[in-house]
Amino acid sequence: MTHLQSVIGMKRVRCPKCDNYITFDETKYSDGQSLVFVCPDCNKQFGIRIGISRLRNRQREEIPEENLVDAPYGSLVVIENVFHYKQIIPLHLGMNTIGRYMKGSGINCPIETNDPSVDMSHCTINVTKDKKGKLRYILKDGPSYTGTFVDNEILGDKEQRYISDGTLFTLGATSIILKEPNNDKEK
Repeated sequence: MTHLQSVIGMKRVRCPKCDNYITFDETKYSDGQSLVFVCPDCNKQFGIRIGISRLRNRQREEIPEENLVDAPYGSLVVIENVFHYKQIIPLHLGMNTIGRYMKGSGINCPIETNDPSVDMSHCTINVTKDKKGKLRYILKDGPSYTGTFVDNEILGDKEQRYISDGTLFTLGATSIILKEPNNDKEK
């Protein structure tokens, strides 16, 4: 076995107590299999499930991905990076609270991520309709610890920013693009 072959299946998990990384070969296990680790640094025992994310599967079961981009009030496309995979989160009319997923947090636009710079309630997007029925999106920081950036400019305290289709905004190391619903059907 070459060095490259031995590195390809290697994954790292982080101890929830001391943040130490533990490396294992995921090719030796099948999707859905549960593994239990004991951290060599702090002796914390914790488990993971290979290849399955309950939140990701639940989101897919609720709304098929092809319908998310055409969600009636638009959607957020979370760009894949070292902390998480690509996610598409539908928006609804009214206040959409965006933040890191944590069971029981009560936010309605959770991002499944390990990015420590995304707060559990990081920012909001208020989706409204103007007098002509056109959707309007107003982005506001939470307030959060690391801030919310729109086009590389940080939003100030209590500052609100109108955003539109294709606007890129950033929460910590997590970039998100607003996608308005597809209006081609109306033409």
